[in-house]
Amino acid sequence: MVERVRSLLRKAEDPSVTDAESQAFTAKAAELMTRHAIAEAEARAQRGEDAEAVSRLDFPVSGSGGHGKARVKALAKIAAAFGCQSAVRGNTSANTERTLIVVGTESALDSLRVLLPSITLQMEASARFTARNHIADLRELRNLDRSALATERSRFYRSFVRAYGHAVAERIREFRARLQEESQTGGGSGSGTPGDEPIGAELVLRTDVDRVKEDFQKRFPDLKQPRPERTHHKAGYRAGYLRGRSAQLGMETAVGGGSTSSLPEGE
Repeated sequence: MVERVRSLLRKAEDPSVTDAESQAFTAKAAELMTRHAIAEAEARAQRGEDAEAVSRLDFPVSGSGGHGKARVKALAKIAAAFGCQSAVRGNTSANTERTLIVVGTESALDSLRVLLPSITLQMEASARFTARNHIADLRELRNLDRSALATERSRFYRSFVRAYGHAVAERIREFRARLQEESQTGGGSGSGTPGDEPIGAELVLRTDVDRVKEDFQKRFPDLKQPRPERTHHKAGYRAGYLRGRSAQLGMETAVGGGSTSSLPEGE
């Protein structure tokens, strides 16, 4: 598995491949790592071994365009889908880089190291493309000056990014839930009898969430809650959500793929 992941990442880094091919190689590597992590969790439980260590990942997040807060919120949701908890350093309104601090199990952080850069590239490319088309349509329909168009683009872009992160996180949760179910019914250690206590990978991963939460609270006992995002653009949020549902993650949960998806109420 490790060699397959390395091979995929080498292909992704090859300058001769297209952006789409690079993202597909990276996504497949992340999927392999996720499957491996769940299989390892089940194997550790069967052997009676200690749970894997909880650690920390510092991930830089760009503040360009004044959209840093929206990016942080999107990526933190994705980290949470892997059972991690996040804090942010330097999350001001300025166009400066901030750091997303992610606490989670080693295997979850390994997956995020691979997945977050790829998702960020896809998210930014989609946001730029969709916002550009949105503004072009407005120019044809309404007589807006440059300042009004800039404000409209910023609101659209931020809402798009937040919704994209929400949709991707939703898909990751679905994917992990499906793998846990497979471990229970298709060769896992449990009997699958209704009413049984969760066992194998499901039990270990549920315990990991509690251990991560405890470790996070020890690291950040006096963490301040961020202010709610005031900027909201309904069309931007809807566009970002739909794009996020179809992003190339290699997890077979695109729109129409049989998974359940829905915008948050009121969106």
